[in-house]
Amino acid sequence: MKNKNNNWKKRLQFSFFPGCSLKASGHEKTMSLLKFCDSVNIELTELEDWNCCGSSSAHSVDLEAAKKLPMRNIALAPKGIPLMIACPSCMIRIKSMYLKIKNNETLKLEYEKLWEKPFDEDLEIIHFFEILNKVRLEKYIDHPKEKLKNLKVAPYYGCMLSMPPDLRFEKNYYGIMEQTLKRLGADPVYFGYGTRCCGTYLSVAKPRVAQKVVDEIISKAMEAGAECLVTACSMCHLNLEIRCSLENSIPVLHFSELLSVALGAKDQKKWFPRHIVDPAPLLKKKGLIKS
Repeated sequence: MKNKNNNWKKRLQFSFFPGCSLKASGHEKTMSLLKFCDSVNIELTELEDWNCCGSSSAHSVDLEAAKKLPMRNIALAPKGIPLMIACPSCMIRIKSMYLKIKNNETLKLEYEKLWEKPFDEDLEIIHFFEILNKVRLEKYIDHPKEKLKNLKVAPYYGCMLSMPPDLRFEKNYYGIMEQTLKRLGADPVYFGYGTRCCGTYLSVAKPRVAQKVVDEIISKAMEAGAECLVTACSMCHLNLEIRCSLENSIPVLHFSELLSVALGAKDQKKWFPRHIVDPAPLLKKKGLIKS
């Protein structure tokens, strides 16, 4: 790790909406994400008393709840600081609602009456991937090409980063994981299933359907030569781990975990035990971690 003293003159500030998955089943993603951000001079301040965004269920059963849940989180965001979201589903719900309020005077008046504060017309809501365009990893890593050298990784984005109509003019994040992995010496594996749906909540309602989908995604990555998958979404990560029935499956890592490993984090002992397929043996074999 390079000397921080020259790079720590001004920390980038973001408010942070973690969402339910990152605080529960995907807690290792939160830990590694916070570690990564701290390592590249970024300070995240979690929204105080945030609530579920509504995810994939609220808009299906209660339109009023689907509106007010993301509205409330928007109202909690401090003025003048970008709001960073790491979960693709949360990003869609909150950013979509923000744009609806911004473009609808009636909805804006309802928001201001309900939360008793002006609507912030200038609030910037970004996905975690956009941070990678704001920092130069090379400033914080000696010999970056050595950090994930020769690791064959299949980037898996899932379907939620495919922008719905409300966000059709927003940024597309596909390709960011490949570009970043290459900068760190890894070998991205293209396997044709990187945006295939993992089954999302069918994992609960129809687990056999989700199992079939997950097995196909992972088997195609393995056939293409991948030694591990890296995910953009903690819900996808959960499904790829718990619904896989393949023998000798490869590890599935959160993108933030690989980034933190590349930056020299020693906290993986807290993260990796939460995985069904332990990534540690592969990373040790590659000489990327020591213990």
